[in-house]
Amino acid sequence: MAEETLAPIAPAYDPLLDLVVSNGIIDQQQAEELREEHTNTGHSIRQLLIDNGFVGEDDLLGMMAAYQGCDVVDLAVMSLDTDVIQSIPASVARMYSVLPVYATAGTITLATSNLVDPHVMDELMFVLTKDVQFAMAREKDVADRVKEYYGDESASVSDMLNSLESDLTLDTSLNVDEADDKSLESAASAAPVVRFVNLVLYQAVTDRASDIHFEPFETDFKIRYRVDGALYEMSPPPRRLALPIISRIKVMSGLNIAERRVPQDGRIALTVAGHQVDLRVSCLPTAHGESVVLRVLDRSAVSLDLENVGLPEDVYEILTMDIEKPNGIIVVTGPTGSGKTTTLYSCLRRINTIDTKLLTAEEPVEYDMDGIVQVQINPSAGNTFIRVLRAFLRQDPDIIMIGEIRDLETAEIAVQASLTGHLVFSTLHTNDAAGAVTRLVDMNVAPYLIASTLQAVLAQRLVRTICLNCKEAYVADDETLERLNLKRADVGDRSFYYGRGCSKCNGTGYKGRKGVFEYLRVSDPIRDLINERRPTLFIRERARELGMRTMREDAIRNVLDGYTTVDEILRYT
Repeated sequence: MAEETLAPIAPAYDPLLDLVVSNGIIDQQQAEELREEHTNTGHSIRQLLIDNGFVGEDDLLGMMAAYQGCDVVDLAVMSLDTDVIQSIPASVARMYSVLPVYATAGTITLATSNLVDPHVMDELMFVLTKDVQFAMAREKDVADRVKEYYGDESASVSDMLNSLESDLTLDTSLNVDEADDKSLESAASAAPVVRFVNLVLYQAVTDRASDIHFEPFETDFKIRYRVDGALYEMSPPPRRLALPIISRIKVMSGLNIAERRVPQDGRIALTVAGHQVDLRVSCLPTAHGESVVLRVLDRSAVSLDLENVGLPEDVYEILTMDIEKPNGIIVVTGPTGSGKTTTLYSCLRRINTIDTKLLTAEEPVEYDMDGIVQVQINPSAGNTFIRVLRAFLRQDPDIIMIGEIRDLETAEIAVQASLTGHLVFSTLHTNDAAGAVTRLVDMNVAPYLIASTLQAVLAQRLVRTICLNCKEAYVADDETLERLNLKRADVGDRSFYYGRGCSKCNGTGYKGRKGVFEYLRVSDPIRDLINERRPTLFIRERARELGMRTMREDAIRNVLDGYTTVDEILRYT
């Protein structure tokens, strides 16, 4: 069976924009500008409307309440009964950002700050097994009261696991080989399973996880999050619940739950605690069931402004000049998950003007950007990188982005495009900037072609930053300085820092990540070395003589400035 390649996710439709346009608050052009700002910054449409002074929050709430046919409530002055608060699980309140304000035997009224999607309403009615009505309330009030009444999330997973075991009546013999479609579908749609999967997704997004791993083994079932590049395991559900939980994810992503012998790919688009989140789903058959990995793409967590990538000031200035050049190749290099795509898109956004034609070939398309023609690579349909790139040259582009230079053919087309007056952006997987040059030579690209077309290579890594809540200073000993190749005079009276570990960083001592960079500008002395087929080491040393700061040196600068730790930079650079 040919593997289906996914189409890019279109920007989420936001009914709030249509509502304010129909009420005469903004016009269509302003709506498009807000939609673009939302895509580029991740800020919600609601926040942008208020911050730009188009409408006050209370007026907006009144408009939304009239549209939904409900009332506005002031949560700041309301007192709520314990029985009402306990009428919905904590995980539901946090997942959907709702607070129960009235409850009867068969109906519950939930305060929310958002227009309610019909699918969300159906899901809430299913999960709560009650008729659901809504009232509008201020966003901050909803968030504050949910936090006040439903407390810290940390206990919620274990609480949910306990209730999952007691609530869910499943045949314990349900296993990979024997489960039929009907019993699988029934188990996957059981309310406790739905609530549990929603909770896992909620916690992953609030913990800023980039990936969620569901891994069945012979005797246990692990769920792990990748946060800031490191994997953390959560409380494991019972092994017998692996099949219903994985089936629920497959149902959500539109995959065939009966097919468990071949890999499948899908996607889920949902709103978690007010965030629009895209999840890319990958199912892999294993000896003990399907292993499922969800890649979390939280639009609100990514800024595509080049100023926010975290480049050192000198690198930022040179890069902004280089991306304005009319032709040449600019390569961003680094391992998977090092932020290469975000950096490339930030560059494209900077030079995306009305008088410039931009084309991208990607597998898959990561971000949707207005004004850029983005093509999804689909090898099973014959839509390969080579075929798409050859077609690009007939589309009269000014700038081309190639997702990755992976072989000689791709590299040759990038060179050809550059020689015919196009600016080409792409990525490579190498350890440093100088290594990108020798990688192209290893692909059998003629050195004189590399020398004449390659303009610059930006190498990058992401290192974890120290948690500000538990950050502590210490004086580095001689052994530490020796590992960093530093002298005591280089450090002066500056302290080094580490994170002690606290509840805000899950005891890791780190919260968030920051880029470290190495920028190799291909000047004439570097071109001479390329033409002479000199190895990576020669190119790196010559670049350093010409002023390049290596990634290790940039990382040490971040240690001395108190952003990260010695262990972190020794691990990644």
